[in-house]
Amino acid sequence: MDRYGSSNLASELRERLSVPVVVAPMFLVSTVDMVIEANRAGAIGSIPALNARTTAIFAEWVQQIGAATTASGRDLPWAVNLIVHSTNTRLEADLEVCIAAKVPAIIASVGSPAIVIERVRAYGGLVFSDAASIKHARRAAQAGVDGLILLTAGAGGNTGWLNPFAFVAEVRKFFDGPIVLAGGISNGRSLAAARMLGADMAAVGTSFIAAEESAASADYRQMLVESDGDDIILTSEVTGIPSNMLRASLERSGFVSDGKHEKFDLARELETVKAWRDVWAGGHGVGDVTRSAPIAHLLAELGEQYREALRTSVS
Repeated sequence: MDRYGSSNLASELRERLSVPVVVAPMFLVSTVDMVIEANRAGAIGSIPALNARTTAIFAEWVQQIGAATTASGRDLPWAVNLIVHSTNTRLEADLEVCIAAKVPAIIASVGSPAIVIERVRAYGGLVFSDAASIKHARRAAQAGVDGLILLTAGAGGNTGWLNPFAFVAEVRKFFDGPIVLAGGISNGRSLAAARMLGADMAAVGTSFIAAEESAASADYRQMLVESDGDDIILTSEVTGIPSNMLRASLERSGFVSDGKHEKFDLARELETVKAWRDVWAGGHGVGDVTRSAPIAHLLAELGEQYREALRTSVS
């Protein structure tokens, strides 16, 4: 079986991080400040390009992040999330912004990363790709991505369905590069477990929605604090692909499933921005969200828990 990816890159990235975490790019939640503060705290921050209402605004954000992360002196990458699906009419313009600014890493989502790899590699950037199945992980690896983000059951928002034990084990049969595990990782023990499974890092989202730097509303933050795992509903009706959402936000908004949305369409998703303001994402790790705090504090706490879990793990 052919093998793909660089184990040297995986080791190098881990060694540069204070905590092996990618702060996941979250639609209408991630902010410029979240990326900057995550970088300062020794993690990889990321932001969806489409959180900016226009490409011009996105370009301003990229410049702000680039200047701040350079000034911080931390030699860490940060990432922009690009939807590479054919319905994203902004992809070319947003990609040009990333190329001009030499954004250190691109996270390609909802489609083949092949469309961006050569152009990002040309300036020395890294390309990571989301994958929710073995088939898509293998295709992304064959296309030449630097790293994979494995969406497993329990990831907030657009999610996967595979068990992380099985998913990582199968992908490791053909991919040696950085694996970022996503889905229900919300404390130091689960982060340590992800490393034991063979992942290099974890993508953590739900735990940081309540961060002070996020764009989440006070009501959203409070709903997270009040929710547990039983309050997460899996539905394809909001984004067109399976997504984990907060039960209370679905019920309160009167969101009714009509069973007609079976495929992702970015134009349709952007038309439902109002729904996204009231229908909120959350992952299986929501029970660990207990308060709003600066993202640096949340990352430091997660890092302490992680190191303690490593010290006390069964040898």
